Amino acid sequence: MFSKKEYLERREKLKQWVGSGLILLLGNDEVGMNFKDNTYPFRQDSSFLYFFGLPSPGLNAIINIDQNETIIFGDNPSIDDVVFLGAGLSLEKKAAEVGVNYIKPQVSFVDYVNEAIKKNTQIHYLPPYRAEHLLKLSLALGLPASDAHKGVSVKLIKGIVKLRSIKSAAEVQEIEAAVNTTVAMQYKAMEAARPGMYEADLYGAVQQIALAKGHNTSFPPIMTINGQILHNHYRRNMLKEGDMVLCDCGAEGYTHYAGDLTRTFPVAKKFTAKQKAIYDVVYNAYQAAVAMLVPGRQFMEVHLTACRKIVEGLIELGLMKGDVEAAVAEGAHTLFFQCGLGHLLGLDVHDMENLGEQYVGYTDGLKQRTDFGFKSLRLGRELEEGMVLTVEPGIYFIPELIALRKGEGKFKAFVNYDVLNDYVDFGGIRIEDVFLITANGYRLLGNKLPTTSDEIEAFRATGVRV
Repeated sequence: MFSKKEYLERREKLKQWVGSGLILLLGNDEVGMNFKDNTYPFRQDSSFLYFFGLPSPGLNAIINIDQNETIIFGDNPSIDDVVFLGAGLSLEKKAAEVGVNYIKPQVSFVDYVNEAIKKNTQIHYLPPYRAEHLLKLSLALGLPASDAHKGVSVKLIKGIVKLRSIKSAAEVQEIEAAVNTTVAMQYKAMEAARPGMYEADLYGAVQQIALAKGHNTSFPPIMTINGQILHNHYRRNMLKEGDMVLCDCGAEGYTHYAGDLTRTFPVAKKFTAKQKAIYDVVYNAYQAAVAMLVPGRQFMEVHLTACRKIVEGLIELGLMKGDVEAAVAEGAHTLFFQCGLGHLLGLDVHDMENLGEQYVGYTDGLKQRTDFGFKSLRLGRELEEGMVLTVEPGIYFIPELIALRKGEGKFKAFVNYDVLNDYVDFGGIRIEDVFLITANGYRLLGNKLPTTSDEIEAFRATGVRV
């Protein structure tokens, strides 16, 4: 947890932004996998963590702006809890550490909200994304669960996005610690990969580092020789000479801040000539995008710059042709680069995604596009000092997509489909790092990791870290 002062300041800023009414911040509950006491690993709601810092299940909070009171609803451990889980601190002592001195039993949460509604108090709450949130809101608001989304407070969403988008020095320190653990995970994958291993072997090796050095992973690692599948979680393929491994992984620290890095490396000691050429195109796009990171610049512009660099590189390799600007305007680059360039990072690996991408990554004046290749761009708005984000260009040869576009007769002015036939089994390459936006530019977060194709080959050959 952070200092009491930081939590008090966060809540005070939120109160000032919202203005009046009741702010509901729902914590998460434990969920059984196959019976009640065999639970999934618990993870607290990120907005609850941001304002209250308590990682325990079974908690909810209300900020009553008009009466200037903040309440945590929850219960102290029963004797059965103590027997199986240990005593720990009382809820009163935990809450006092984050500046809350008013505790009520969990069961009184619904009654408190019901009474406020009777007084015509405005209720502010976030989009529910878990079953227990829907149930709590249904009971508290007197609505069918199916209608709970209808009363979501846009004002509350915008206030939380405004606060959580800009990281304090303490938050940056926690993120960088998670990134450094992620660097260790990436090194382990590159050190361990050998022909004859399975993807699952590497997955287990990097997962072990995350568990040993932090709370958990920030998302299930992507460890695959089929990098053209953007979020591939199948791990039963055997690594062979000539394959590349795409490792996209992240650690979550004890304070739940996330890391997220991707590297693509050869199973052999060196890339093939074809692999190295495509990797260098991706790296050139990465460099061009990173050079543009500065406060005031729209990330949409950064994304489009990366798209143009990818097209330029593929034209040089004979896979594409024609005018670069026209190709990007037509969307021809999306045959190879289907996803967004990056996303905000913080308490969530895709920070605040449950609040809605339009509110998090865009503005009232800049709407998120819905067309293929742009609808997955989670961040488009202007960069601000204190933001933490990823940059992750990639090139993906997806046989089904290539066949579809060729059959549709699309992008014939820009794509050499005959040459592309030799790449349908190529796979995919992605490079991803984490950056803090500073007053005059950016800072790469985390320890050094091999990034260029030459650096990766040197590490695969020698095991000497850069």
